[in-house]
Amino acid sequence: MEFPKEYDRAGVEKKWQQQWTFVFDARSSRPQFSIDTPPPTLSGRMHLGHAFSYSQGDFIARYKRMRGFHVQYPFGTDDNGLPTERMIEKLKNVKATKMPRSEFIALCNTEIAALKPQFIQDWKNLAISADFAHSYSTISPSVIRTSQTSFLDLCRKGFVYRQESPTMWCTQCRTAIAQAELDDVEMQSTFNDIIFKCGGKELIIATTRPELIPACVAVLYNPEDERYKLLEGKFTTTPFGVEVPIYADPAVDREKGTGLVMCCTFGDQTDIAWWRKFNLPLKTLINANGTMTDTAGEYEGLTVNDARKKIREDLQSRNLLIRETPITHAVNVHERCGTPIEFLKTQQWFVRVLDHKQELLEAGQRIRWHPEHMGTRYAHWVQGLQWDWCISRQRPFGVPFPVWHCKCGKSVFADDAQLPVDPLHDAPGKSCKCGNTDLVPETDVMDTWATSSLTPQIVLEWTENYHEFVHHFPMSLRLQAHDIIRTWAFYTILKSWYHHKQIPWKDIAISGHALDPRGKKMSKSKGNVIDPVEVLHKHGADALRFWAASSKLGEDVPFQEKELVAGKRLMTKLWNAARFAAPHLAPYDGKPPQSLHPLDAWILSKLQHVLRESTIAFEQYDYSRTKSETEKFFWHVFCDNYLELAKDRLYNAKSYDADAVRSAQFMVASVLLTMLKMLAPILPHITEEIYHLLFVRFGGVPSVHELTWPIADQRSINPAAEAVGDAVVEILIAVRKHKSEKGLALNAPLEQLAITCSTDLSLVQADLKAATGAVQLVLSKGEFKVEF
Repeated sequence: MEFPKEYDRAGVEKKWQQQWTFVFDARSSRPQFSIDTPPPTLSGRMHLGHAFSYSQGDFIARYKRMRGFHVQYPFGTDDNGLPTERMIEKLKNVKATKMPRSEFIALCNTEIAALKPQFIQDWKNLAISADFAHSYSTISPSVIRTSQTSFLDLCRKGFVYRQESPTMWCTQCRTAIAQAELDDVEMQSTFNDIIFKCGGKELIIATTRPELIPACVAVLYNPEDERYKLLEGKFTTTPFGVEVPIYADPAVDREKGTGLVMCCTFGDQTDIAWWRKFNLPLKTLINANGTMTDTAGEYEGLTVNDARKKIREDLQSRNLLIRETPITHAVNVHERCGTPIEFLKTQQWFVRVLDHKQELLEAGQRIRWHPEHMGTRYAHWVQGLQWDWCISRQRPFGVPFPVWHCKCGKSVFADDAQLPVDPLHDAPGKSCKCGNTDLVPETDVMDTWATSSLTPQIVLEWTENYHEFVHHFPMSLRLQAHDIIRTWAFYTILKSWYHHKQIPWKDIAISGHALDPRGKKMSKSKGNVIDPVEVLHKHGADALRFWAASSKLGEDVPFQEKELVAGKRLMTKLWNAARFAAPHLAPYDGKPPQSLHPLDAWILSKLQHVLRESTIAFEQYDYSRTKSETEKFFWHVFCDNYLELAKDRLYNAKSYDADAVRSAQFMVASVLLTMLKMLAPILPHITEEIYHLLFVRFGGVPSVHELTWPIADQRSINPAAEAVGDAVVEILIAVRKHKSEKGLALNAPLEQLAITCSTDLSLVQADLKAATGAVQLVLSKGEFKVEF
């Protein structure tokens, strides 16, 4: 078969993607390596961040297969929860709050089924070698059963409680949220100096939120603040004529504002702490939809922002607003929509976290973090937690709580045998302990992370095949990005520890983010997102994967097209090297020579160092170092030098003995095949194509990805041969420099080349003459020198 002149990237990628299958078989006798992969949110199409981090995970999966492991590499989609709701509302131009709940859920399920095939195809186009034949959905019946089993198990173990208390609330999404769903955003605001009255004295209180004054229940100062010690035990009157007590508390920052602060129900977590500490009354000021309640009086019905503006105007007209100072400060917003959060008193389900921080820190320490410093990020997150995990959401689409409620105040839980269950449609099949059978179904659904945190249990079939689950748990490796250490990593560790008293995986590999060309995080709201589908169409999957391999684990890297061009340049060089080798390997039977030519021994020895370093790197999930070492060797050692030195033995075989020619054929084949193996995890398509064009006839293994990863052979390391080869390379460099300075072509002849060298080059004279174009070659012993 003639080796094609040009590499048909589009045709080759499509061909192999259609032929590859990577189905996991639990009955395999090979050692298993299980990978816990992030189920992406079904948001329409893959984004560049997916392409970046999933490629890095796939490098590891393909490498582990070549190391002899039977790799369990699942693929799932995170289909339940708010992101899916938002997508369906936008796609179908509907509002969940204005539809019967059952109709909206049915619409979500229908659209998920329609969108999922194309969504998954994006990953296949990137050559992600996951087990797509067994993909899962976080809203499927089996996963709902797993999630509900988890909830009931945590309830039985005392980790779950239901309580009415101040909770972080998103007025845009109209649901409670957890601490992990907060982002800090710098926003413009105003410090407003407002007059309160205490007897005949004016007290100045600075606040960024004058709209909360109707919910003011106390004023506080620091007990060490000499300015306000005389206020102890007194009362002050708000601008709206309400008398509230004054307290001293060390939590007040004397340097912030005027040193006097309002306690309102609720502006922040400190307000909640003071409300509890001083047993203050509760004034509910803000509705779940972000409008003011009747507590706001004449401002009832206004949005928070409109109320803020109107109250400032009214205070100003009454000469009670004496100063406005523009500021920029950090505001907690909901990561899903960017809306500043409020604190509302609502009834929610919580998982206990604060009482178990030390256990969760110790569990994190049992895991090997790659890079190691990412473990510190996990520890800092756990140490900084201030809330138990709120797992209930006031949304229609999600995993239902398997719970009904009795008018006596107790909850009735489903039996494990009933799962999966939807209390809105299914009867409890039992009565409350008080005897009442008229039970009310729970209407909340679970936080999507309450289900996604169970990916190890889902993949290993915790609820379907417990015996096998115990045998294979914990998993080998978790792959994920650093921004979800606080969510996916933390919650998965928590669930694993609470359920099994084990860590969920032995290793965790943390990827970075794909940034825009200016180094900014890509965001749809910023309009700087690059569509990977367009990149794949223009450059191909291998080039995109090459770019992803250029970044170390945990590193954010800007998307720069020149990196993809560099990848394509490497692929062109690889193709041309294989095309050069093809006619010389066609008559070659694959058998080794009786002895290696010195230059063949040189490159074989050099190759062992690269193999050793690359294998060590991949074992540490440092694919970027493997890529760098392999690429450097291929360009500079194999192509630039070795092929030039071996060329004459291949083209002018009659001038050499048969074993020297066979030695060149053997080493060109060996090194090129080894390069294919080492690049296969990163560039799967072109390496597969070249393997089938040149090498499949030798080994009979149907895919380059089924070959064994090459391991360094200490016996092939030959310092003497390396000394000869390195000296020859130095000579080539000197000759090329001379010809370039003289304006000569690289293949131009040299009348005489005199080489002084301490290394014996007598066995490679013919190679030197051919590679340098020297008509006469003079060798002598001594300090290295090249003369023309």
